[in-house]
Amino acid sequence: MRELLRLLDAKMSFAQNGVPAGRRIQMAQNATMNSLSNTKPLSGAIALVTGGSRGIGRAIALRLARLGAGVAICGRDSDALVATEAELKNSASPVFSQIADVSKSTDVTALVDKTQAALGPISILVNNAGIGLFGPAHEKTEADWDRVLNTNLKSVFLVSRTVAPAMIKRGSGDIINISSLAGRNAFAGGGIYCASKWGLQGLSACMAEDLREHGIRVSVICPGSVATEFSTRGSKDPAKVLSPDDVAHAVEMIVTQSSQSFLSEIHLRPVRKP
Repeated sequence: MRELLRLLDAKMSFAQNGVPAGRRIQMAQNATMNSLSNTKPLSGAIALVTGGSRGIGRAIALRLARLGAGVAICGRDSDALVATEAELKNSASPVFSQIADVSKSTDVTALVDKTQAALGPISILVNNAGIGLFGPAHEKTEADWDRVLNTNLKSVFLVSRTVAPAMIKRGSGDIINISSLAGRNAFAGGGIYCASKWGLQGLSACMAEDLREHGIRVSVICPGSVATEFSTRGSKDPAKVLSPDDVAHAVEMIVTQSSQSFLSEIHLRPVRKP
């Protein structure tokens, strides 16, 4: 009878908890240890976020720092850089900031060299720097064209080619290019901006093919309208646009996935149409 009661008690414990009573403590300990080890999944990684002082870039930089990565940011607004750097330091992760125009090769070389001297080899590159200039293409100037294409497309080429060789040598790395749904769709007044983003789609896809055999993942994120200072089009209703943190979450998904796979392209849309 005593043995029967013991067996019944063990059976009820398994039915209620899914594990035998004697294993509950062990599994709870394992769950706690796994939880602690996953709190900083990017510990030891070094990320460079261009245009990281505000808007989407700032949200991405803060997210990567919270995940444990050392983070470098660049931009052209010194006040914004100082403010974001101060926020990043609250994460206790290593931080570096540098004023840079990433459409200029000399600035890019200096940025990468100083980042790696301060923090170490770059394992995550987020090409986020971008500007928007809208209106009929036939009404725009050559200077308008150069400004948008140099910032949105040429900069990705310059920074990626500077960072890629060291990633190739190590056999790993993530390059994430922040594009736009404007890189997939046409709209009135979007000629120059869409040209830059459609070009970025092609560049990203080809880079992915060139670098995947070296263990480097190249991904592109295409957000719809995002509530930032950059946005000058579409709805101003915050319920009908994305937040910078939505884009940062997509970046987190890319850099925390298993090493044998990569998310090549992510389209982000608000649930409610603007």
